[in-house]
Amino acid sequence: MELTLEDVRHIATLARIGLTTEEMETLRGQLGDILAHVSQLNELDTEAIPPTAQVLSLHDVHATDEPRPSYPVDAMLANAPEREGNYFRTKAVLGYET
Repeated sequence: MELTLEDVRHIATLARIGLTTEEMETLRGQLGDILAHVSQLNELDTEAIPPTAQVLSLHDVHATDEPRPSYPVDAMLANAPEREGNYFRTKAVLGYET
């Protein structure tokens, strides 16, 4: 499959990365090589291999969800550079103060 610059631009947009035209040309070749290698898997005969959802017999281990005492608020905030009541005070992240 031959990738176009528009394909690479679309992938970059989805990944939220900015690329120059030169970088897109480089990636177009690299991604094309990767897709060519992966497409070789389509040529394998897998008829005798049963489909599997996962190859390892793993299962989830859940801890019991029981309430337990937490640390005192003052102990948690003792090393905070700034606090406001029972909360950490931080600089504005979104560009405005409240």
